[in-house]
Amino acid sequence: MRSSNPVFSSLTKNSRGQAQAYTQAGYGQAESFNQYGAVPGQPLAPTSRAMTHDDVVTKTGITLGVIILGAIVTFFLGTQSPALANILMFVGMIGGLITVMVASFGRKYGSAAVTLIYAAFEGLFVGGISFFFSGQTSAIIGQAILGTLGVFLGMLFVYKNGIVKVTPRLTRIISSMIIGVVVLSLGNLVLFMFTGNNPLTNGGPIAILFSLVCIGLAAMSFLTDFDQADALVRAQAPANMAWGVALGLAVTLVWLYTEILRFLSYFQSR
Repeated sequence: MRSSNPVFSSLTKNSRGQAQAYTQAGYGQAESFNQYGAVPGQPLAPTSRAMTHDDVVTKTGITLGVIILGAIVTFFLGTQSPALANILMFVGMIGGLITVMVASFGRKYGSAAVTLIYAAFEGLFVGGISFFFSGQTSAIIGQAILGTLGVFLGMLFVYKNGIVKVTPRLTRIISSMIIGVVVLSLGNLVLFMFTGNNPLTNGGPIAILFSLVCIGLAAMSFLTDFDQADALVRAQAPANMAWGVALGLAVTLVWLYTEILRFLSYFQSR
């Protein structure tokens, strides 16, 4: 099942391709490999260890640790120079986007270097945008962190208990809605550039509704992310793929945190 997260979709696609590569190398017959390139009950190749849930937890923890460290440093620099925080936020946003594109389309799946580079860029972005939205108080940051953690744990509980089933139809719906959000965001950016109006981010009723939709989509994306991670573990994908899973989860977490932070900022200014 394809995920709405481009990183996970690329991981799945790459894992299928590895089956053919290892078959050609003489590690097994094509029909003995599952869609992720693993022989059921055996490692993918003599030098490869199968990915486990512990790998996912460890690599995700390291990735988030780098993001948090970068965010703290950037936020502190922002207190000394707000202009510098804005520059670092922009650098982090562009760098993170490019890194995700490299991971998704450049066959850098499961690369620790790519994931940690993304984490470093996102640390700049998260710290910068946190400083931008926090204004004169950092209370909103703590609220956004608690909100993000609460949504993540809540969706993990929902997934583990099968309260919401991840089906191909659900995945298509989430993917379609995310595309719609991206198109609307780009349209809002163009409108702002030419008219100075930004109805999706100006704190008005439409902006509040749009933020709620984005938060809901980010939360639902966790379901497809968890499902893809489970699928890779069950299929005995190579252990290094855990770095790709960590990258995918980090992408969704940063998106969710940013949207919650933006949503809370609307009420802070009132």
